[in-house]
Amino acid sequence: MAKDYYKILDVDKGASQEDIKKAFRKLAHKYHPDKEGGDEAKFKELNEAFQVLGNPEKRRQYDQFGTTFEQGGPGFGGFGNGFGQGFGGFDVGDLGDILGDLFGGAAGPRGRTRRSRGSDIEVDAEINFKETVIGSEKILNLYKNTKCAHCNGNGAEPGTKISECKNCNGSGQVQTVQRTVFGSFQSVRVCPECRGEGKRPENPCKECKGTGVTKQSQQIKIKIPAGIDNGEVIKLAGQGEEAPYGGRAGDLYIHVRVRPDERFKRDGLNIVSQEHISFSQAALGDKIDAQTIEGKVSLKIPAGTQGGQIFKLKGKGIPALHGSGQGDQLVEVLVNVPKKLSKEQKKIIEKLKELE
Repeated sequence: MAKDYYKILDVDKGASQEDIKKAFRKLAHKYHPDKEGGDEAKFKELNEAFQVLGNPEKRRQYDQFGTTFEQGGPGFGGFGNGFGQGFGGFDVGDLGDILGDLFGGAAGPRGRTRRSRGSDIEVDAEINFKETVIGSEKILNLYKNTKCAHCNGNGAEPGTKISECKNCNGSGQVQTVQRTVFGSFQSVRVCPECRGEGKRPENPCKECKGTGVTKQSQQIKIKIPAGIDNGEVIKLAGQGEEAPYGGRAGDLYIHVRVRPDERFKRDGLNIVSQEHISFSQAALGDKIDAQTIEGKVSLKIPAGTQGGQIFKLKGKGIPALHGSGQGDQLVEVLVNVPKKLSKEQKKIIEKLKELE
């Protein structure tokens, strides 16, 4: 009886190629014969199913022929039991990825070893509205992995030697041969003794135990650039957690939060504000003091100004964060209509009404 490869990999018939690969990887980890509790027969069956379903063309033919797949004619040679001569069109690239996961390979392209990297750090920095216009500097207090001060990060007790690693002869990587049901595979891994450094301290640092890093409080001065907006992120490369054993430090991501300001609102690069004037100022015109980020400036109100009219203060807006240029301040004028009038005021307005 023909086997149900979808059932073997525990996937639906409509599963994507990526889902099939994930399913095989998960089950192969579980049943690999070199692992404790592994099952060689089950592993071979998984491989057989993946060689078919993992290849779009073979999967199409398998779906077409159904239970008669094994007698489906040309195009199926080389994988009758999953371990025939060659891979019969199987995606060797996928196989390499999966084997790398199974055997814990840590070698990158062309054998380069991947060294550890420190964790990234994300923090919030709150600023006021004015700081978005003129910029500012902030001090961040972080508690993180930093370079060990006792050994200066080299992992060796001061005054002692750092020697070439004998396990990898200074290369930082070792070659291993894995015997699997596929055959023998040679892989390159980071040397477990020196962790890719190629050298080891003869006497590990007593403070950091040879890792080169310790947990400490650290102050970092950051610059908030003029023009930054609420929710934007500043990235400081290498200012995250230090990595042990000489790896690359992580990055620091600063999420900027701008406190709202009752006087000013942001509209792109423009600042929007409001000023109140009296009925007589609107009718007759006047000069008023308008509030800006830099202080008060004189604003001319022409006679006959209407409520809601907007006046532009050129160049009093927000500078562009990227590139050149600066926005304007847009001042909306609101006319105050008195709620109570004296007798004299009423007479004047009534007279005005007659003239109108």
